Amino acid sequence: MRNPVSERARSLPYSGIRKIFDLASSMNDVIHLETGEPDLTTPAHIREAAKAAIDDGMTHYTSSSGVPELRKAIAEKLQRENSLTYDPSTEIIVTAGANTALTLALFALTDENFDVLVPGPGWANYEPAVRLAGAVPVWYPLHESRRFRPDIAELERLVTERTKAILLNSPSNPTGALFSDDDLHQIADFSRKHDLMVISDDVYEKIVYDKLQAETFAHISDMKERTILINAFSKTYAMTGWRLGYAAATSEIVTTMMKLHSCMNSCASSVSQAAGIAALKGPQDSVGEMVDEFQRRRDYFVNVLNEIDGFRCVKPQGAFYAFVNVSDINSSSEEVALDLLKKTGVASVPGSAFGAYGEGYVRFSYAASMSNLEAATNRMKKWRSN
Repeated sequence: MRNPVSERARSLPYSGIRKIFDLASSMNDVIHLETGEPDLTTPAHIREAAKAAIDDGMTHYTSSSGVPELRKAIAEKLQRENSLTYDPSTEIIVTAGANTALTLALFALTDENFDVLVPGPGWANYEPAVRLAGAVPVWYPLHESRRFRPDIAELERLVTERTKAILLNSPSNPTGALFSDDDLHQIADFSRKHDLMVISDDVYEKIVYDKLQAETFAHISDMKERTILINAFSKTYAMTGWRLGYAAATSEIVTTMMKLHSCMNSCASSVSQAAGIAALKGPQDSVGEMVDEFQRRRDYFVNVLNEIDGFRCVKPQGAFYAFVNVSDINSSSEEVALDLLKKTGVASVPGSAFGAYGEGYVRFSYAASMSNLEAATNRMKKWRSN
């Protein structure tokens, strides 16, 4: 009998994050710092809007591009906060999470054997998404010596006539790096020079510290037409389980993504879309409060990590991850993460889950409670002192 599983599916690696999560979930007394999920609850007014939507019978299919009111609210957000003008009827699509938006964008842009430049280390789902679209991921390195920011000389070395797009993520998962305005303008020049499309993953846009601000790549002159902007409600409003994201791009690209979305998911959850409207139109105080709390946790957690023998961590400027250099302990990040889990009950993610350039690191999420962060650092101190 022929193998019933496709070669494409067999070639995809299982998520290194999920691998650790599955193992940690089977153990007792584990402090979960492996998943990128705020420990805070979705704000009350958003939850109430979802309940009202259910009671009002908003439980049916919507357009594959999303309900008009939500698309309008997204367009208003992009105009108000990012100085970007999009037509909500033709240039915005609501998706079942940012992950779906990323996959749709790649399917819309690439054919077999196109190359996509992917940040390394970069989110664990970037490589599988590129491969699912039939394209080839080409990792561009983000080195610790540059605070995990891009080097245009490295990009020039990697680009070829087959390169179709470059994927950006700032603030970054897993490093927490924030690309500078100069970085983004250099990438804009690079994309113009080589006629590349840009997929800008802005999911951590609001989670930035020390009074810094994340610039939206599409706002750079001439870049809006080249950019597929991707964002979500998951991190900003503690709505990871609601599975609600969106993309903004030219009408040609959005129309293509909508056609693909109708095949894959039909539409995003109608109830989640009602919640999304409330999130964008309601009070935003909870966002600032959440970021202030994450900054407090970052300052504590990173400072203590840098006191632990064998750990070295660049202070992140955004997101909620500490990307710790553990190469002095072991050259295999997976061995370090597994040893840490089995001996201390602290769950982290090996850097290798984020591509070859992540080897030698482990990622911790400090979106956990302060009490859990304190307990985790105490366990890790004892582990390294033995």
